[in-house]
Amino acid sequence: MLIREFVAEDWSQVWPIVEEVILAGETFPFDPAMTTDVAYGIWADAPPGRTVVAVDGERVLGTAKMGTNRPGPGAHVSTASFMVAADARGRGVGTALCRDALAWARQRGYAGMQFNAVVESNRSAVELYRREGFEVVGTVPGAFRHPTLGRVGLHVMYQEF
Repeated sequence: MLIREFVAEDWSQVWPIVEEVILAGETFPFDPAMTTDVAYGIWADAPPGRTVVAVDGERVLGTAKMGTNRPGPGAHVSTASFMVAADARGRGVGTALCRDALAWARQRGYAGMQFNAVVESNRSAVELYRREGFEVVGTVPGAFRHPTLGRVGLHVMYQEF
């Protein structure tokens, strides 16, 4: 598996991953009615942000976007988001993408990385982030409407560098 910069031609493989995740409604607070054009505008970050893909040969297994969490006085903290194709989960793709994002943020001198909305029922993501050094610094109770579990909390997770 190789992690490389996203190029526009990757969207034909990235969009099905993004669409699958948002339609499932279990892990991302994105509108399920989101169109491919709107999703592209949100996911394909221009510099100074960065979007990458994890590929196996020509196949995109997952994708990540990263950048500054907040402008101005909060610009010293980074953020990132990750999506992995359903049939590629459990193979280390998410871990590799997370480590790549952390390395990128450290290289650019950020003071830490913050995840603003990790669905508490997304145990695999929460465990992955904890293994990589993040901690839950707060949870907004009932802030996410899960399709089968009802309202569940959204964790704010942070790692200081």
